Amino acid sequence: MPLGDLGQGVCDLCSDALPARIRAGGEAMPTGDRSIAPAGDDLNLRPANLDANQHGFHQSNRFIARAKAKVERGILALPFRADWHGVPGMHSLRYIPPIVFALSLLIPSSALAHTEVAAAREMANAANAFLATLKPEQKAKATFPLDDADRTRWHFVPTEMHPRQGLSFRDMTTEQQQMAYSLLASVLSARGIQKTVQIMSLEQILHDANPNGRFARDPKWYFISVFGKPSVDGSWGWRFEGHHLSLSFTVVDGHIGGLTPAFFGTNPGIVLDGPRKGLQVLAVEEDTARALVRSLNAEQSKAAIVAEKAPADIITKADRRARRLEPLGLPASKMNKKQFTLLWTLLEEQLRNYRPDLADEGVKHFEGLDLGKIHFAWAGSLEPREGHYYRIQAPDFLIEYDNTQNGANHVHYVVRDLRNDFGEDLLRQHYEQHHKK
Repeated sequence: MPLGDLGQGVCDLCSDALPARIRAGGEAMPTGDRSIAPAGDDLNLRPANLDANQHGFHQSNRFIARAKAKVERGILALPFRADWHGVPGMHSLRYIPPIVFALSLLIPSSALAHTEVAAAREMANAANAFLATLKPEQKAKATFPLDDADRTRWHFVPTEMHPRQGLSFRDMTTEQQQMAYSLLASVLSARGIQKTVQIMSLEQILHDANPNGRFARDPKWYFISVFGKPSVDGSWGWRFEGHHLSLSFTVVDGHIGGLTPAFFGTNPGIVLDGPRKGLQVLAVEEDTARALVRSLNAEQSKAAIVAEKAPADIITKADRRARRLEPLGLPASKMNKKQFTLLWTLLEEQLRNYRPDLADEGVKHFEGLDLGKIHFAWAGSLEPREGHYYRIQAPDFLIEYDNTQNGANHVHYVVRDLRNDFGEDLLRQHYEQHHKK
């Protein structure tokens, strides 16, 4: 069954990446107030039965043990509920792909109080586990020196428009795909994995709509590139990229050095028909921003709405170094409590794409910012399905969102660290300290 049909059953990509014993299913889902209905009893998972051998993530024994304990306490009933892991907009899903649920078991809760050093260590272990499954010719495709120019050469367009280096899911075995997902699970949250898998799956919808089109739409045409040698105390990085996804991660001296650029895009922004009708992967990013701008009074709107027409795309495009844009719009210090809560929701949403310990560190950083230096700007229509754009800018970060293409049903969303994209600021310090002649 094609990946686009997640609403009716297990997709090719997800099911192939899970052993048969998992795909066969188990006991019925926990009962409760669920707006996410299972696609059928044969797809139900029995979380308490999952172990390292069943799901193939060989480095995850300790997480699975914790997951089982949580199941026994009823905590992991949440993935089957409308408020799954507190993820807004989950009502738009018809079915949670099994791989997403399996990976959610691997993600430690914030109560575990992991440090970012632990996050870097687990990411290095997951990267090495992935690389260990590769044949020499595959490893040659997947690995590059840390200083390779391709590390900062990123894009979000189809691969025909931007030839990509790295190893694609097309060229991986089932086990290798499992380990690639495990690598993602070492740094992303359940929310981040959900978005990633759904964005990949939208390629099937585009393929089905135009099988003989200009671009080869394929949910498996996503690439992993590893830069440098992954180690628990070294400096290295990796990227996961394909159409409408580009996620870069950098480790410096065994610490998380950078999590940007981070690009998420959707086409269609909202699935308008078919078995997945209503799916809106980036619902929070769009709907919350619109609610914010609609809540403004006349004086606030005059400051926040900077243009009647939205730009054709994000302003910073796929620049290797994001330039600082003029801080247009309404400063957060001029918002009332309700409006600031909406702005905070937008800020926290992008943080919560990452594992809880990393997200919590980001929240602490945001809490220390000068509200007068955080600006929200909007351009275009306030109506859904009409072109619109917004950006949130502070001295050291930028969020851009644009939805103008395909009848304003095609979203581009990016997060940039204006000082430290690709971990460049920390890497520069590293080289100055350790590699001076």
